[in-house]
Amino acid sequence: MRRWLFLLLLLIPILEFWVITLVGSWIGGWPTFLLILGTALLGFVLIKLEGRKVWQEAQLQMQAGQIPGLSLLDGLCILIGGILLIIPGFLSDIVGLALVIPFTRPYFRQHILNWLERRMRGGGGGGGVFMIRRW
Repeated sequence: MRRWLFLLLLLIPILEFWVITLVGSWIGGWPTFLLILGTALLGFVLIKLEGRKVWQEAQLQMQAGQIPGLSLLDGLCILIGGILLIIPGFLSDIVGLALVIPFTRPYFRQHILNWLERRMRGGGGGGGVFMIRRW
């Protein structure tokens, strides 16, 4: 797992830089810079708008005596998606936008829910969510 994480942390910035330079060669340096800046601003706006909707939905569910489980997962998707939109790069922007948009968010929410269920049942390779490691 750590090797995959290290490999991802190494490859993703390289891919992002390559795509940025490719887009820069197509449309020019300043338009590329403005596009990256625009997606960061879009990330801020979408976090605020979609986050507010999810927060209100969670409050309504709690007032009705329900546990806002899916709303919390939506909030997590919006948070991760917004961070990815703010990070410079077009690949992270694509994934971030998909996490923030309401009609694509359920796909990611279901994957997060499946991952959490596997972790809770002990099948996630870590022995459960609250595994204590001895040093």
